[in-house]
Amino acid sequence: TAGVLGHGLDRIYPTSHRSLAEKMVAQGLLITEFFSGTVPDRENFPIRNRIIAGLCDALIVIEAASSGGALISAAAANTYNRDVFALPGRVTDTYSKGCNWLIKTHKACLVEKAEDIDYIMGWDATTNKAKVIQQELFVDLSPEEELVVSYLKERTDAHVDEIVAKAGLTVSKTSTLLLNLEFKGVLRSMPGKMYRLSNA
Repeated sequence: TAGVLGHGLDRIYPTSHRSLAEKMVAQGLLITEFFSGTVPDRENFPIRNRIIAGLCDALIVIEAASSGGALISAAAANTYNRDVFALPGRVTDTYSKGCNWLIKTHKACLVEKAEDIDYIMGWDATTNKAKVIQQELFVDLSPEEELVVSYLKERTDAHVDEIVAKAGLTVSKTSTLLLNLEFKGVLRSMPGKMYRLSNA
């Protein structure tokens, strides 16, 4: 486990987390870009969040209000081409507004359980194997889907921005197209918003 601090290494904030910090030092690490003596000022934490976004393979937002650190982290992760996931909630829930907004604006992928993340990130080998088998069952592809498949056959993988440019569609339509191809078992998403054919 890695912890990213919004202050110097010479202090723990809040102090009630000291025992947790000691365990992290023993079994993981603590990271900061702030000099010793730097106090945990409010403006330090958005700066810290960009390091969290850069270190992760995928960022998961569990709760977020309509503004705040979680949305700053998600924005940074998208800038770094990291995959962003969000857990949806009731539209009347203050701490679900940020998650729902991320999903609604296609800045995060909706997840309901841990297996969703394994599937989308391609971390589950058995799921990937199942996708290859399913690919043989779905042979009907739209012209746009065939274009994407042909494009991916020419390379190991491709970033979503490349696919958008190749397909000549909007980001929203291309995202839907890629999701449909995933459901059909034709391709799989990789970390960093990359895509490759399931049998590659």
